This record gives sequence, structure tokens and C-alpha cells, in this order.
Amino acid sequence: MTSEQELEQEGEIAADFIEEFLDTADLDGDLDIEFRQDRVYISVTSDADSNLGKVSDPNTVEAIQELTRLAVQAKTGNMSRLILDIAGSREAKTKQLKSLVERMVAKLEETEKEQHLKPMSSYDRKQVHDMVSEAGYVSESEGQGKERHIVIRKA
Repeated sequence: MTSEQELEQEGEIAADFIEEFLDTADLDGDLDIEFRQDRVYISVTSDADSNLGKVSDPNTVEAIQELTRLAVQAKTGNMSRLILDIAGSREAKTKQLKSLVERMVAKLEETEKEQHLKPMSSYDRKQVHDMVSEAGYVSESEGQGKERHIVIRKA
């Protein structure tokens, strides 16, 4: 199977899992699947009077994303790098990360000490690295596995 075929298979398995999850939880939502940069991106959207907001908290979405990745891995034997967005949760998460970076940069300026962030996913770390760079500071990831985190320093 080619990489493109594997990605499409991953997307189909993930979409089936999420649709079953939505049905089981009695949630209304429409799925949109995109393939970018060797990743599957699934967005779940709904109209204004939907109950999808019950699971759109970024932390909840991250948990559903991990379960979906495990479901894909169980069927394919391959790790999934799927990105899930439910009712704008990605945008909300980006805002949370931006606020975190702003607080850590302010603390760095105040204390002159490098700032260690809590462990986060590789996708979130990439966003934080970009935000830190845009703010004129330096960041690097430290640690292994689930303990991998970002350290922010002055340039």
C-alpha cells in the first residue's frame, strides 16, 4: 500500500470510529476529512442548535483524539498522527496556548529564569515553538515520551 492509500485507510477508520462515538453519545455532527502533510485532519461541525458543544472542550477533544488514534492503530498496526477538531476546539486550544506563552514570557521577563512548561503533545509543542519564536524568544523541547516539554529562554 502506498503512503497515500495508508492515509486514506487511516482516515476511513478514524471517521468510522468518530461517527460511532457520536451516535453512541447521541451527538449531532458532520465530519470533514482532509489529508495534509502526511496527517489526517478530521473536523466535526454542526449547526448552532446542535449538542456537539458537550464534547468540544479542548481537553475532551484531545482524549477523543487519543482514543481514535488507538482505534486506528488497533486496525492498521501503525501509529496515527490524526488531528481532531470538534466544534472549533483547535482554535480554542490555540488561544489557550497563546495565553500560556504570553504568561510564561512575562514571567521570564520578571524573573530572568527560563520557564519550563508542562508536557504536551508534539502538535501543541510545535505551535508553542512557533509562538515563542514570533515573540522573539528561544524554546526547545526537553525530556522523553510523555514527559517531553518546552523550555523558554531569552534569545
